[in-house]
Amino acid sequence: MARRPLPRILTSGQPLARMTNSASLARGRELARTAAESASDVFHPLIIIARGLRRLGAAGRGRWIATPREHRGPTAFFVGACVLVVCLVPYGPLLALITLMGAGAWAGRERTPVETGPGEVATERLRALYEALVPYLCVDGDPSPLYAPDGDWERAFPEYAFDDGGRLERLQLKYPAYFTDGEDGARARIEQVLYAKAGRGREYHFAWDELTNQLTLTALGPLPTDIAAQRFVTSPGELVLGFTDPDFVQRTLPVTGGEETRDAPPVVWRTGPRSTEPHLLALGQPGTGATTLLRSLALQALQHGDVLVIDGGGTGEYGCLAGRRGVLGVESGLAGALATLEWASHETERRLIAANRARQAGRPAPDDTRRPLWILADRPTALAHIASAEGREDPQQWLQVPLRHGRAAHVTVVVAEHFESAELLSEPVRAHTKARVVLGPATAEEVRAVLGAPPHTTPVAQVPPGRGYARLGTAPVLRLQVPATPDPLDDATGRAHREAVLALLPERTVPADGVGPAEPVDAPQPVDIRKAGDAPKRGDARKTVDVRTAGDAKAGDVRKPVDIRKVDRRKSGAAAAEGAPQEGEDGSAGEPVGAAVRAAHGKGGEPRVVNGSADASRPEG
Repeated sequence: MARRPLPRILTSGQPLARMTNSASLARGRELARTAAESASDVFHPLIIIARGLRRLGAAGRGRWIATPREHRGPTAFFVGACVLVVCLVPYGPLLALITLMGAGAWAGRERTPVETGPGEVATERLRALYEALVPYLCVDGDPSPLYAPDGDWERAFPEYAFDDGGRLERLQLKYPAYFTDGEDGARARIEQVLYAKAGRGREYHFAWDELTNQLTLTALGPLPTDIAAQRFVTSPGELVLGFTDPDFVQRTLPVTGGEETRDAPPVVWRTGPRSTEPHLLALGQPGTGATTLLRSLALQALQHGDVLVIDGGGTGEYGCLAGRRGVLGVESGLAGALATLEWASHETERRLIAANRARQAGRPAPDDTRRPLWILADRPTALAHIASAEGREDPQQWLQVPLRHGRAAHVTVVVAEHFESAELLSEPVRAHTKARVVLGPATAEEVRAVLGAPPHTTPVAQVPPGRGYARLGTAPVLRLQVPATPDPLDDATGRAHREAVLALLPERTVPADGVGPAEPVDAPQPVDIRKAGDAPKRGDARKTVDVRTAGDAKAGDVRKPVDIRKVDRRKSGAAAAEGAPQEGEDGSAGEPVGAAVRAAHGKGGEPRVVNGSADASRPEG
């Protein structure tokens, strides 16, 4: 039988008493809290001073413990002497007490805690990156693995930094000594993992330190694209291919970008007889800026030399150079390209022979052999295909002599071609172009095939025109951004870029319409033809011959022939040096040779060009 619960005895005053006690406790807590806050406000300075004195005492005790035993005696004697001096000085104890209170207040002040270490999101990213590297940097049998599942990622990543957006900006990681960091395949795997986990869409630079077994990853910013064509501060023989990162070159140039002037790190290509990379090859996809690079090099080369352009694509991108002083020709047809390149080959041989004879005679090389000659060939394989279809010779064969001997003859060859036609380049072009440029999006394998070394950055899929990589000989691979040098005759070119390019072009020697001379023709100078044996006398006037140009003869005017055997060659040569214009002074060396080189050649295969046409009437010798 179940037991019934006892009845609960309730008194009428018990609930009221309980409510009264609760109200009293709440009021007491409020009074205690208020008193504590008031006391804290009143005694706050004393609390700070006490906390500071406690910190100073702890620091002094730690310093005493860290002091060697043999130094404790002199230290105690020095402290006692200081205390005695303070006591003997007037108002010394008071000043010491004030100083001690001030030091305690400074040491006990409330300091805002500085957050050290990554946040929660950064920690998760670093841990995920660590776990992704475990399969590649961990081997069985390692007694103390640096990389292990659920391991300590702080040991592997001693340094790291994130940007304001929470993306990884810099990372220094350690790897085991047994990792094969000397193999490109092993490096590529680690770089691919880091690129995937650190964030795609950006370029990262990888610096491998084999000595300390460390790898440093750095996120690179985009290269500046606002630098247009302009006069760069360079020496003769130096050309600016473009601009790169400031940490990878030791030189800067003042450039104008937009409306401001700043210093930018350039990629300088040195040419000439002392250059180890005298010729250049640029490869890229269509529309990536290879023609822009050649146009930029042409504007820089025209400052100190002559330029010969072969436009194999026939797109007219070099029409702004036609007829300019220093531009020997702009050819886009097969016949003109063959004749022009043949002349360039003979000109290289002529320069070599003239320089050799001058050295054998103990004289400096002639000036016409030291003036730089630039051969810019854009897509020569397109002309090679046309030549093969017509059964004619490949224009690239005439580049063999300038490529092999151009450095000694001050002849530089620059070739630009597309990736899909790179196999059609001749062997001399591929063998003698030690300076290489890759433009546009390209894989690491393509960059390695062209430059001979893989890039130290991760290639990206989307790049602006003129963006790529450059390597000069055996130098490191550098990122490159070519200065904006568009065609000024293109309607799509902006006004600022058009004016910048037109300001760099030399003056015209041939008018745009091709009718009449572009510049006034100087009047012919008289030539001294004193007879042999005539001694010069005081007041003796020189005998001159009227050198008339074509079209000056009048009807019935009969000229008497001059017997050149009676002419004093030494004196006439001196007079000619004084009065007659030398080669290159009247602009004849800079006249177009597109039509002239197809007309007639002088001795040794050198064409005689006068005002853009071959001089067929002048007797040889």
